Amino acid sequence: MVVVVLGSLQPIPSTILANNTPPSPPPPKCSNESLVTRRRMIVFAPCVVGSLLNLYPNSTPPPSLHSALAQQQDDFQQDEDRVVNLSVVFIKDFEIVKSPKGSTDEVLLTGDENAKVEGTGSGFIWDKFGHIVTNYHAVAKLATDRSGLQRCKVFLVDARGNSFSREGTIVGFDAAYDLAVLKVDVEGNELKPIILGTSHDLRVGQSCFAIGNPYGYENTLTTGVVSGLGREIPSPNGRAIRGAIQTDAAINAGNSGGPLIDSYGHVIGVNTATFTRKGTGVSSGVNFAIPIDTVVRTVPYLIVYGTPYSDRF
Repeated sequence: MVVVVLGSLQPIPSTILANNTPPSPPPPKCSNESLVTRRRMIVFAPCVVGSLLNLYPNSTPPPSLHSALAQQQDDFQQDEDRVVNLSVVFIKDFEIVKSPKGSTDEVLLTGDENAKVEGTGSGFIWDKFGHIVTNYHAVAKLATDRSGLQRCKVFLVDARGNSFSREGTIVGFDAAYDLAVLKVDVEGNELKPIILGTSHDLRVGQSCFAIGNPYGYENTLTTGVVSGLGREIPSPNGRAIRGAIQTDAAINAGNSGGPLIDSYGHVIGVNTATFTRKGTGVSSGVNFAIPIDTVVRTVPYLIVYGTPYSDRF
């Protein structure tokens, strides 16, 4: 006889137990009718178990159950992939080279000849309020602009999959960690923030994926592995960024500020730098990302105060 015990409890009348178990002292009286609980057990006769084993000799689950589990896993993976795709943004930096006839907003949004593209980058949606995380060096001209001629245009996708663009304004930046936060007006659009992971538990050799807009090709994904941890790379202000993630997932011009994600679609870093082959500009396969744990500690201060914690004292 084979017994399978399920971990649930079910009340059963004491009269049933009386017919199947030896007599025992009566239980203490209580105000209501006394109930006895025991673990619910399902007992399969040998012939039933034998039939099941004959049907599935290799102990594989029934086809219907296997299909349902596979479908559920596929649906879950598609949902995560969709969230990642909706959460990555494309950033263009503009400079207004001469006084436009209309407003600067009109020039920016219509792509007028008076606006010259200075550079491109990537970023990701931090929250539903329109905060965008990217690299400081991707928007450095906007962050340090005193002429009023620098503009930033952010291309997004809302939760329904509709593409739109908005002007981005600088909320805060930390050149020491090469991080910046933009803000876009999201009135009338619902955003899908990216899913944050952790970086303290990364392991060398695990898979990772870089998403961005290299050379203007939107939503490009490159694959690789975590090649090293605890690296040190230079920041835009000349200081060292410690604890960087090294990866061989290709990072090229335009990838800066985009997310480095794990196999579950969770952000583990912000793509920031690459070593290029001398004279070619081509990635050497030695690329770096700022760990997401550092980003999580820094971004809230940039949103609230506009400056990193260290600059407030």
